[in-house]
Amino acid sequence: MSYLILLVSLVLLVIGANWLVDGSAAIARRYHLSEYLIGATIVGMGTSTPELVVSVISALEGHSDIAIGNVVGSNIFNVFLILGITALMMPIKYTRENIRRDIPINIGVSVLLLLLCLRGMLYRGEYGLGRFDGVLLLCVFALYLWITLRDGHQPATEGNACSEEPGRYKSMVVCILSIIFGLAGLIFGGDMFVGAASAIAREWGVSEAVIGLTIVAGGTSLPELVSSIIAITKNKGQMALGNIVGSNIFNLLLILGVASLISPLTMGDITFVDWGVMLLSAVALLLAAITFKRNQLDRADALIFLLLYGGYLAWLLM
Repeated sequence: MSYLILLVSLVLLVIGANWLVDGSAAIARRYHLSEYLIGATIVGMGTSTPELVVSVISALEGHSDIAIGNVVGSNIFNVFLILGITALMMPIKYTRENIRRDIPINIGVSVLLLLLCLRGMLYRGEYGLGRFDGVLLLCVFALYLWITLRDGHQPATEGNACSEEPGRYKSMVVCILSIIFGLAGLIFGGDMFVGAASAIAREWGVSEAVIGLTIVAGGTSLPELVSSIIAITKNKGQMALGNIVGSNIFNLLLILGVASLISPLTMGDITFVDWGVMLLSAVALLLAAITFKRNQLDRADALIFLLLYGGYLAWLLM
């Protein structure tokens, strides 16, 4: 029964995220925003809603391993697996803003989170995030959102603006209803998912940290995978990149900020190897951009990303 509930909850999460993203993107197109901005905000945050729901519910129920492991695992999954698959289909071009602003912010936020967890050991005697850390993360998120929206309101130019292709939704009312029902599906599906994942963890005798880093993280990242594949098939590489980078920053700042405000989070079985791999995934995006001055994530990088994720999975299951 737990496996059936897990499957049904995954379906609800994916359908809910798709409705949320479709409705939000249809509204955003009216304002001629850049592809990256829509990817980093509307799409990235929309597809990260499952992570938000799962981590918040986990914090409420006292499963801090799942709350943190879900975010760490999702960020690793997003870069190494999702961008690996996406770039293997078609290389993704970087813009100057990606290299100078977006990717360095992702690296900086990853380092900040690790430092806050180490600070917890000094002041509270355990690795993790307290309520003060949550407030700080939310303040940094507000600053990041302001910078992203400020820089995104530029005149639409060829190559960085969403086309005027007809949206799926014609009516604003339908768009709003799509967002509402999408959020409802995400919340209900997230609640079911946490319960099923915890039951499976106990049944297998596997720690909740590993379940959070693999099954929960992969399941809640399915919307990012689907939306990135769709974006790259429509030759919108910037939207796919913005989806992943924006989603990762959203995960680290808003999701863990909210979750740690609800209840202080401890690392539990989340190791520094897990944190190191997450930081490596953020740095790898920058290395791919500057190596040989190609300014793109090509198929060779994608293959390396997939191999790294395979190696990480093998280490987890050892």
